[in-house]
Order: sequence, then C-alpha cells, then structure tokens
Amino acid sequence: MAKAASCWKICCNYFVLLGLFVPATAALSFGFYSATCPAAELIVKNAVRSASSEDPTVPGKLLRLMFHDCFVEGCDASILLQGNETERTDPANKSVGGFEAIDSAKRTLEFFCPGIVSCADVVVLAARDAVEFAGGPSVEVPTGRRDGRISAATNVRPNIVDTSFSVDQMMSLFSSKGLSADDLVILSGAHTMGTAHCSAFSDRFRKGPNGQMTLIDASLDVTYANELMQRCFAGAASTVVVDNDPATANVFDNQYYKNILSHKGLFQSDSVLISDGRTRAHVERFAKDQIGFFENWGQSFLKLSSVGVKSGDEGEIRLSCSTNNV
Repeated sequence: MAKAASCWKICCNYFVLLGLFVPATAALSFGFYSATCPAAELIVKNAVRSASSEDPTVPGKLLRLMFHDCFVEGCDASILLQGNETERTDPANKSVGGFEAIDSAKRTLEFFCPGIVSCADVVVLAARDAVEFAGGPSVEVPTGRRDGRISAATNVRPNIVDTSFSVDQMMSLFSSKGLSADDLVILSGAHTMGTAHCSAFSDRFRKGPNGQMTLIDASLDVTYANELMQRCFAGAASTVVVDNDPATANVFDNQYYKNILSHKGLFQSDSVLISDGRTRAHVERFAKDQIGFFENWGQSFLKLSSVGVKSGDEGEIRLSCSTNNV
C-alpha cells in the first residue's frame, strides 16, 4: 500500500511538472505503446530482471547508461550506436555497460512488435526497472521517444560530469539540460549503485617514486582512503574496479548520502556536495529520509528522461540499437 501511494504521488507530481516542461515532453505519453505493443514495458522489465539476476551489477550499469545517453544529444539512444568516433568510443564511455540487457530486450521487442518500440525508450525503461529491481521506487514514465541518428565522440566530454567537477561546474552543466540544483543532488544519488575504475578518483591520491599511493584529499575519510589505496595498488589501477557505495553496493537506497556525510564519497564530485551550502542541506535531509529521497528521485528521474527528447519526424525507430536504419 505504501509503495502504491508513493508511486501515485510521483505520478501526480509529474503532471505538475509537465506544465514547466511541455516542449520536452509534449510528444510523450503514458501507455504510448498500449495499442501497438501492449507488452513492451513488460518485455523490457523481464530482460532487466533476467540480466540482473545473473549479474547484480547490471542495475547500476543500466542506470549509468541512461545518464550518459541523456546528457549527450538527449535521451535518444545515441550512446548505443557503434562505429568509428561514436559516443561509445570516447574514453569516458569505455566503462559504460548494460548494452547486452538493452540488446536482449530489443531483440524480443522486434520479434513481437517489429519497428515499433524505440531504443531510446528501452534505455529509459530499463534504467527505471533497474532502480526498482535494486530496491528503489517504482516510477511511471511516459514513452514515445525516437532514436537519434547522430553519435559523435566529440560531444561526450563537454556534456557529462567529470568526477573532479566543483558544485558550480556541475550546476552549470545540469542547468544547460534543464535540470536544477535540487536535481543535481537527487540524481547524484544514482551513485548508490555501480562501480568505478581507480582512474576515476586517482586525483585524490599521489603516487610516489616507489609506486606507493598517498592521500592528498583531506576531505576523504582516512580509513576509507587506505582501503581504496590497497585496492588500487600500482600496476593494477587501470583494471581494478571498486564499488561506488562501499556499504550497500548493489542496493538502491539512501546510503550514498550517509557515505558523503561520513566523508566516504568515492568521487571528488560527491564530496563537494557537503562543502557547499546550496547542496549540503539536501544531502543531510536525504541521509535521514529514504522515503523523501525516493519521492524526489521519481520527479528528477522523469525530468532527466525528458532531456532532448526527439519526436515526430525527428530521428527514427531503429531496428537494431547499434546501427542506424539504412
């Protein structure tokens, strides 16, 4: 009952938001595929469930995949396109995963509803389902996105958050996508799942001439820093991955905010959220209130899923997510 009430509240809040974001969401609707492919969302959910059951890191990968897609060219599945100099080839996307789950869902959709469901919608639905599968809130999302035809590696770096960003830099980038400072703190909660290579936070340490690493970022808990240094020893840092959340790695919860307050945020871009008065209050609130975080997550997730949406004559409905139609 409580979960149903929470979902109802999220949906109602979304309709309020629609008044502010009509241009981005005008072509989207709830139940967009109800007549043309009524099992579309169930097919995606089953693919996510199957992949996540085999590999508990899949939910975090699918959520990150959506972020990296929507922030570059909008939510149009441009990150899925393969080829020379595509988004997928940029070093910032080398560690992005979850593609197999997307491809699995798309193959099933093409079997039952050929040429109907866009890869862009699959990416968003899969990320939504990944959060729910990992224990997070269930969010109703509108569909009807179309797939973009453009994917360029040069568009990646200017449009995604670097782990060394300051609050001002992150706010500026989020604002350019129609997202607020509140959305920044809420969507950063995605780091409650997922993994990162040592290179993603290596700027918080210094490597000595003997190969040993020392902590240079005083904002990081010393014990936690020592654990990271033990994992990221010299010579293996390029291949070793660590959990974003050292406490509940594969669970979508509010532990991320507790970690930050305990100075155990993995990235510098996490830690700075408590050093700025514009964001610290939200971190403190969500660390104490998981229900509040879940409700706010639903609203911010919906806004993110509407960034740069293509509709009408824009883009296409790809038959294969990795290639444009001929």
